[in-house]
Amino acid sequence: MIVLFIIVLILLALFGMPLFSVLGSIALIAFNRADIDISSVAVSMYTLAGSPLLIAVPLFTFAGYLFAESGAPSRLVRVSRAFFPGGLAVVALVSCAVFTAFTGASGVTIIAMGGLLFPSLLQEGYSKRFSLGLVTASGSLGLLFPPSLPLILYGYVAAVSVDKLFLAGLLPGILLVIVLSTYGLYKGKTEGIQREPFSMRRILSASREAAWELPLPFIVLGGIYSGIITVMEAAALTALYALVAEVLIYRDIKPRELPRIIAESMTLVGGILLILACAMGLTNYLIDAEVPMRILEWMKTYITSKYTFLLLLNIFLLIVGCLMDIFSALIVVVPLIVPVALGFGVDPVHLGIIFLTNLEIGYLTPPVGLNLFISSYRFDQSVVSLYVASLPFLLLLLLSLIVITYLPAISLFLVRLVGG
Repeated sequence: MIVLFIIVLILLALFGMPLFSVLGSIALIAFNRADIDISSVAVSMYTLAGSPLLIAVPLFTFAGYLFAESGAPSRLVRVSRAFFPGGLAVVALVSCAVFTAFTGASGVTIIAMGGLLFPSLLQEGYSKRFSLGLVTASGSLGLLFPPSLPLILYGYVAAVSVDKLFLAGLLPGILLVIVLSTYGLYKGKTEGIQREPFSMRRILSASREAAWELPLPFIVLGGIYSGIITVMEAAALTALYALVAEVLIYRDIKPRELPRIIAESMTLVGGILLILACAMGLTNYLIDAEVPMRILEWMKTYITSKYTFLLLLNIFLLIVGCLMDIFSALIVVVPLIVPVALGFGVDPVHLGIIFLTNLEIGYLTPPVGLNLFISSYRFDQSVVSLYVASLPFLLLLLLSLIVITYLPAISLFLVRLVGG
């Protein structure tokens, strides 16, 4: 009956039952079956509420929503275009990556930046198929760059230093941008796109417009790695900086709009924390029941190679990234994967980059990658046409994933350099 009840819950989830209800219900059933007081689930929620690291989540989310609602996307595109005269395709990739790093949400980037970039790409002479694929792929490109919210969440769930993850994500993130930018330059050449000449005047003009936004990444990252501020203090600084810049200096956001923006951003945070709290109750049961160890023993029986394990892990995570949103996947899957990966000798920081790269690509993976449906809705195109348009970008990202997976030095070089 218990197994039947769990199956029914999973089926209800497929038909729209909230994920936190499914996870919480399964946790309650599991603890009850093991004759353990079900208050253990509530204790897990209390432990989550007392974590100082989670202060960063609502603050970075609020800052991301402020940037998305303001004129920051337009200013970011102008700055990128001035500094990267190799074509609008490269500009789109760089500006979307930076924007996603601060918003932490792929869908927000496609909606905020896509509406600006897609018509510009068409006007510049890029084909419709290439432009659609580019904007769709760019939506999740910045998830490896600090201060990306998924990086912070992975650090909390996997008990890994967020500072190390911020460093580890830089080179793999740059690799993904370079690979797609190279393809963008190639398409620009084959389609006869004229490059804009390098102009110091344009650089100064664009930089002047974004003068209050450009220093933020350097202030935040410089403060963290110099040891002056912690991640939580960086989150507070980012939120305050965004509020002052967009409301008081640029005045893109009216004070009367702040309650709506706060409500929307905190609704997302509330959903994440509710899922995380219920998932932690289930995770505690799985750890007590030694489920990860049993999975590890089973895998070691049939899989003897670390490299085979990594291959199967990538396939599994691509499926997960395709079917689940990134926050749910981090909360549900990471606690099961980390002990198994450690058993195969995978560095937990490197594992985090592998994990997030897979989920980033999962947004773009047919048949149900989230970016495909957001772009379909945003640009009024059929999902099938998005499958075709995004395929070259998907293949390039998969090749990059293989490099990141089997060359851990790419992820760990800066971590080891800074750590001595």
